Amino acid sequence: MERSSSGMAETAQTGVTITLALAMLLAALGTSIANIAMPTLVEAFSAPFAQVQAVVVAYLAALTVCVVIAGRLGDRRGLKPMLVAGLAVFALASLLCAIAPSLLLLIGARALQGVGAAFLMTLAMALMRQTASEARVGRAMGLLGTVSALGTALGPSLGGLLIPLTGWRGIFWVQVPLAIVALILAIAMLPAEPVKERAPAIRLRSVVNRSLASNLLVNILVAAVMMTTLVVGPFYLALGLGLPATQVGFVMAIGPVISIFSGVPSGRLVDARGSHRVLAIGLALLATGALLLAFLPNGIGVVGYVLSIIVLTPGYQLFQAANNTAALADVARDQRGTVSGLLGLSRNIGLIVGASAMGAVFAFGVGMEEFVRATPSAIASGMRLTFLLAAAMMLAAIAVTVGRSNSAKRAR
Repeated sequence: MERSSSGMAETAQTGVTITLALAMLLAALGTSIANIAMPTLVEAFSAPFAQVQAVVVAYLAALTVCVVIAGRLGDRRGLKPMLVAGLAVFALASLLCAIAPSLLLLIGARALQGVGAAFLMTLAMALMRQTASEARVGRAMGLLGTVSALGTALGPSLGGLLIPLTGWRGIFWVQVPLAIVALILAIAMLPAEPVKERAPAIRLRSVVNRSLASNLLVNILVAAVMMTTLVVGPFYLALGLGLPATQVGFVMAIGPVISIFSGVPSGRLVDARGSHRVLAIGLALLATGALLLAFLPNGIGVVGYVLSIIVLTPGYQLFQAANNTAALADVARDQRGTVSGLLGLSRNIGLIVGASAMGAVFAFGVGMEEFVRATPSAIASGMRLTFLLAAAMMLAAIAVTVGRSNSAKRAR
């Protein structure tokens, strides 16, 4: 009898895990799948690139603005009801994107899709923490990291297959049935929560203590470094090393593939060794990988770049699993949505910093804004300067983490 009930509980947990993983996959897929359609959209709407770029920016902006709001609503109204609402919004927005008759309406629908994605990304993490056993929290966070990486990597590939067959609308049509399936699973599989009475709003100041603040700050720094590899990498590989576009795409795919396979093992390591120890290992690998990117590719070419990414990427997955586990470890049940939202917000801020500020550092190092006219040595100089700064940022992240650990020991 006990075995039977244990088997039923395990089956139920598997259903919950699949549901939350699919929700996270949808949010990540929505982030990356539209990028590859940009040239097609320019032609379809006879619009300049700057206007079409808003199709991507609107999603990211709405996602960034709404992650904390989604978390706070989850804490006040229930995580499951708000995730179900987010999936409904995402499904509707995907449909509106697919049938949009004009670029302006497509941009508006993408913003709505970003709002839905904020609920998916934030509440999937909070619910995973709430439903996972204490012995498997790290594993659960590692799985979400894997799924997020899979969605980000799958987007351009799936879009590249669909656009020649269905046109640009196909990349949004494919998200509609996926969102509907996730919605049905969420209603059927996620455990019911007691109806919440309307509680007074929790002030962010009461949630963000010194320990969480350091988690959020380090999250910003790490996300900025990872985005730097995505922004600077293609320019260096194409203009600095002279690789053709197909080889650039292949080399750039190595990082996401490593992320997919290293996410769950990273979570298992967190469960076995503890979040603080794994966090330190992850940051050390990130610092080493960034330092290698500053020098190794300029010395031995594309092999040096790949070796650096092989060091850097597992460090990111170790960090992500450990940092998310540590941030949510001692959080009250009615604050998990808010903290998950703050983690998402800090990550998105880091991505924006990496794309803008670190991109500006690269341009400064190259010495000109028109990279096409730059010599390979100038591109190499920009690469070196950018990743020396990235390594310094990771050393700063290590200092913040060590300082927090020392403060915790003194407090005990």
